[in-house]
Order: sequence, then structure tokens, then C-alpha cells
Amino acid sequence: MQDAYLYFENGLFLQAKAFGSGQTAVGEVVFNTSMTGYEEIITDPSYAGQFILFTMPEIGIVGANPEDMESRGIFCKGIIVRNYNEFYSNFRAKENLDNFLKSQDIMGITGVDTRLLTKTIRNNGSMMMIASTQISSPEELKNILKKSKKIQDINLIPEVSTPKTYTHTTSTFDFNTFQYGLPNTSKKIIAIDFGIKRNILNELTAVGLEVEVMPHHFEANSIIARFENGEIKGVFLSNGPGDPLMLKNEISQIKLLIEAKIPIFGICLGHQLLSIANGYETYKLKFGHHGGNHPVKNLITQSVEITSQNHNYSVPQEIEEIAEITHKNLFDGTIEGLKYKNAPIFSVQHHPEASPGPKESSNLFKQFADMI
Repeated sequence: MQDAYLYFENGLFLQAKAFGSGQTAVGEVVFNTSMTGYEEIITDPSYAGQFILFTMPEIGIVGANPEDMESRGIFCKGIIVRNYNEFYSNFRAKENLDNFLKSQDIMGITGVDTRLLTKTIRNNGSMMMIASTQISSPEELKNILKKSKKIQDINLIPEVSTPKTYTHTTSTFDFNTFQYGLPNTSKKIIAIDFGIKRNILNELTAVGLEVEVMPHHFEANSIIARFENGEIKGVFLSNGPGDPLMLKNEISQIKLLIEAKIPIFGICLGHQLLSIANGYETYKLKFGHHGGNHPVKNLITQSVEITSQNHNYSVPQEIEEIAEITHKNLFDGTIEGLKYKNAPIFSVQHHPEASPGPKESSNLFKQFADMI
């Protein structure tokens, strides 16, 4: 392995080892507390512009394979792990994690005290960092980092969104046959891709919806016309990376969809964009929610669901003026779900499709199908 050098916004400098693609990269570092599913996490487009710090100390033992990818590639800046396992033991694996990262030109960093880094982020908040296999000088790394844009100043959506419209043609993964099933669809919806995960599309088709996926630069009036003539029955707003307040054009288009009373379901970034479009701006959390073990209380059923999460922003409490709060995070009390009072719209902050993580909230896809 090559030597790697890490410099963080708070002045912390570390030496480590690198696997994957050797390079110099700048991004925001966040920690993920999931115990399994590193390939699905790494290929989640919502991590664009970020380094993923895994609290799980052993990473790599199940290798990597195309079936477990959540998007067309890797959009994160890199991953940081305590111990990297080059040898993999999984009959479904096609290659080790090192080769998988190299094929995507992504850096892996190992030999780091991830507990120390996690505590640092927990205490100080998410921060920018630079990692390099080419530059060892702390001062030079500091200068590059200082001149680099903060993640909240970068519009990451064009990088992760689909460049053209397409129809999703598979359903959920069958672990008996190790194949994706064919959907049995009856109602057509539009899914707006801000960095959509593949398993969200699988779950939508699994509940009987034909899904046409559109790029982030959609035109609301064309969707409204198709809704009014009965061709489509609803709109889904996907997850995605970055600060939602950056997406001025997308927010203006979502406002038109809301005014047209089109049934809408939003997840993660989609949830945040709906709040902003209704006049309630989001705010950034100290270190965000990233992992597959976050307890959320369903205020409708009074049950507690363990959820998969990946976001750095939250909607404000004041939104209860126009929406019923349906879900609440039991770690910090932040809003996890909303049902709007004057429109057929609901949204959640967590990820009911999991991949990886628990699927205790997956019935939300059926609720959307029932609503339309």
C-alpha cells in the first residue's frame, strides 16, 4: 500500500495507508455507523463530495459485485476504514474492494484510528478534509484545503442525476434466485432523479408502479399536463447530495407541482425540497445522520422503527404549521416524516428502501401506491 496523508479542517494531520486509487482529493468527512452493506453505502449518490468514515472496524471481507451497487458508480470522494481486508469470502463477490475502488478511481484509506476520528466529528461537527498519496507536507495540504470550496457551496446534483429520461424495468432482489424480478405495474409515476438509489426504484415497481425516471432539470408544466390528461398518477422526489438550498430552479419547479395538487412522495433530499418549496428552509445538522441503526418513532402507529439514514440537513419544527409530523428521530428529536395538510403529499427523511439496513419502514411505498 502507498502512504497517505490526511489533513482536516480543525488542523488534525494523520499519516495512513492507501488502497484503491492513489490521488489527492478534497471533501467533507462524515461517519457511518452501519455494521454491514459497505458496497451499497459507497455507491449511494447522496455521498457525493464526501469521505465516508466507517465505524465498523473491518471492511472488505464480502468483496464487491455489480448486483449490490445502488447507482451507476461511486460518487463519494473516498472511504476511511480501520482495517481493510483484501481477501474476500463471499460466493457472490466478483472482485475485492481495492479493485472495485480502482475501477471507479476512488481512494481508500486504512490504518487510521476511526474511533478517534468519529469522536472528533461528533464533538466538532462534520468538517472538510484533504487526503493525498502525492503530497506529504501538512502546510501544503492545509493551503489546498483552505482554497477549496466547501461542500455547501457546490451543486452536486448534475453529477449524480441521470442525463436522460428512462423507464425502470426491474423490481426487488430475490435472494433465493439472486436475481431482480420483473415489475407488475398498473399505475405510472414520474421519479425525479437527484441521485436516486436503485433500490428505491425497485421498491416503487414492487408495489405496482410503472416508474419513468427524469433528470433533475425537469419541467413541471409538462408533468402537470400529463397528470391532468391521466397519463401519470403521481411524482416521486428522490434522495441526493449536498445542500438543498442550492437547488433554486428545482425548488421553483416543485412549487408548481404542489400548486397543481399532484400526489407527491419525497425521500431524504426530496423531503427537504418539499419543505423549502412550502416556505420552510432547512438547516444543517452538526454531524448528520448516517447509518442503519437509527430509531424513529412513527407518531401515527406509535411504534418505533429502526431506520437507514444518510443526510446532513433537517427541516424546521415550524413546518408543523402546514404539515402533520408523522415521524420523529429518537436520537435528537428532529423531524423524520411529514404529511401535508392541504395537499396529497407526504415525505420522510430516512430511507425506507434500506439497502443496506432494516426495512421496517418499507410499507411507505405501499402507502404511496394506495394514495394514488
